[in-house]
Amino acid sequence: MSILQTLPYAQFLGLREETDEQGRLVVMPFQPMLIGNPVLPALHGGATAAMLELTAIAQAAAAFPAERLPKPINVTVAYLRSGRAVEVRARARIGKAGRRVAHVVAEAWQEDEAQPIASLTAHFLLGADT
Repeated sequence: MSILQTLPYAQFLGLREETDEQGRLVVMPFQPMLIGNPVLPALHGGATAAMLELTAIAQAAAAFPAERLPKPINVTVAYLRSGRAVEVRARARIGKAGRRVAHVVAEAWQEDEAQPIASLTAHFLLGADT
C-alpha cells in the first residue's frame, strides 16, 4: 500500500503513485476545485505546494522506513510557471541524508518534465517521536 493512501489530504487531492523508467512519481489528476485563478484558469499554488510536500514525504518515508512519517523542518517552494487545468506529475529525490535529517528536492510538471511548474526544497526529521 502506498503511503499516500493513508494520508487524508493526499486522498482529498486525489494523489496516486505511479512508476516509470526513472522510478516513483506522484500524479495529481485535474479537478475543478484545484483552480485558484478562474480567469486563466490556473491551479491554486497551495494545491501545488501540498502535492510537492506530500511527494517529498512519501519519498523520504520509502527511503527511510520508520514508525512515524518524516516531520518537516523547513519547506521552500518556488513557483516557476502557472499550472494549467491538466494533471500534474511530481518526482522527489533525496539530496543528502544523515541519521536524523534528510534533504529532499521535488519538482512538479505537466506535459514536459523538462519544464517544471514548481519545485520544492525541504529538510525532514526522520523517525521523529514528537
